[in-house]
Amino acid sequence: MPTIDTHAPPGENAAGPAENPHHARRWLILAVLGLAQLLVVLDASIVNVALPSAQADLGFSTDARQWIVTSYALAFGSLLPLGGRIADLFGRKTTFLIGLAGFAAASAVGGAAPGIGVLIAARTTQGVFGALLAPAALSLLTTTFTDPKERGKAFGIYGAIAGTGGAIGLLLGGTLTEYLGWRWCLYVCIVFAALACAGGAFLLRERRSGQRPKLDLPGTIAVSAGLFCLVYGFSNAQTDDWSAASVWGFLVAGAVLLAVFVVLQTRVAHPLLPMRVLLDRDRGGAYIAVFLTGAGMFGILLFLAYYLQQNLGFSPIRSGVAFLPMVGALMLTASLATNVLLPRFGPRYLVAAGMLIAAGGLCWLSALEADSGYAAGVLPGLTVSGLGIGLAMAPSMSVATQGVDPGDAGVASAAVNTAQQVGGSIGTAVLSTVAASAVTAQLTGKVPAPDVLAEASVHGYTTAFGWAAAIFAAGAVACGLVLRSSGAHYEEREGDR
Repeated sequence: MPTIDTHAPPGENAAGPAENPHHARRWLILAVLGLAQLLVVLDASIVNVALPSAQADLGFSTDARQWIVTSYALAFGSLLPLGGRIADLFGRKTTFLIGLAGFAAASAVGGAAPGIGVLIAARTTQGVFGALLAPAALSLLTTTFTDPKERGKAFGIYGAIAGTGGAIGLLLGGTLTEYLGWRWCLYVCIVFAALACAGGAFLLRERRSGQRPKLDLPGTIAVSAGLFCLVYGFSNAQTDDWSAASVWGFLVAGAVLLAVFVVLQTRVAHPLLPMRVLLDRDRGGAYIAVFLTGAGMFGILLFLAYYLQQNLGFSPIRSGVAFLPMVGALMLTASLATNVLLPRFGPRYLVAAGMLIAAGGLCWLSALEADSGYAAGVLPGLTVSGLGIGLAMAPSMSVATQGVDPGDAGVASAAVNTAQQVGGSIGTAVLSTVAASAVTAQLTGKVPAPDVLAEASVHGYTTAFGWAAAIFAAGAVACGLVLRSSGAHYEEREGDR
């Protein structure tokens, strides 16, 4: 008598491929979901390349510039848990399409912005609709692919997109800024969103869970406010001292609110984020891995982009092309890890090894000097880092959404995106502060001649690379302790098919 897999992907305990309305078109759906994920991830980096041109055009101050990036991260990161639960409540297809439409509209407003105020408002709105779109896309992926082998391939591709979206954003942003103008870094999002929306409307079918969860309003307010304070506090650290109330005050408030949120989730009848989602050993370890990978990865994308353009004299387009070896390496190991290695070896050694490899690549980059070349100085460390991130990121995203109850699929997917986004935001703030402090220390007592300034800036970048390597190394230890080592256990979670 066939057994029922109690750990199968959401909604699949009673429904096999024949009863899954998405099964016949699953690979086309993957393309649509991958396009949507690319839209969300690259939008966090594509604007970075365009900021100097936008600043010259609109005439805003350098202090205001950071809010074009931070406003998106604040809205996106703080509202993701709510977006995941909305997908569970009102349907994943509906939430997915609304998220895409709203994202496209906000991109149109931002592209036509006459001033900094409208641009920041548009970026904030992008983050709001991105918080609807991202968890809905990941939960749709989880419920569409039911065969373990195909699921591994699908998550390998999806994880590769998540890991390389930032680098693709730098390449695309440089190309658009150089040839069409900075506004097209926002207008291009309309094209991505329109294609994904058309594909989603045609290919997807609404599949509601038998029991619709109710909205946990106190929990929603607590976690959204807590994440907002946390990201806002770390963002202020880029311009204010760590001892400033605008930094530590918001960090303390964020920690308190998140602690209140955890207490609430153990006492309410319909929690926003059920503790059973987080307390599963593998899933909890996967969230840690996604968080730390997001934090460490920005050490590569952000500071290496500055190094390539300011120290090696690369154009925006050439800088984007320089990241392609990392993209290729990441996609290779992401696909191999989820499809071949994860069922055999389990997540512990796989994710830990990936993080150690990424740490090794960043250690190589931390040895860069002002006159280091791309081929001998940058390329080896960049490629090794890509191999490690792909090995860690894709399996983590797969394990993080594995085995959740049907009614929790959206919020579990939202937790993955929250971990990545908040990790990236905190990583950017911390590493930027570390880099700035290193530059200041290097310039102390010296005449700021051009060669001295160049050496100081490189010292800042390499210090940030070293700290990013430490983040990955710490992640390897943490994941090695929390995640299970058995591939057989993972196969049990997938079920005997």
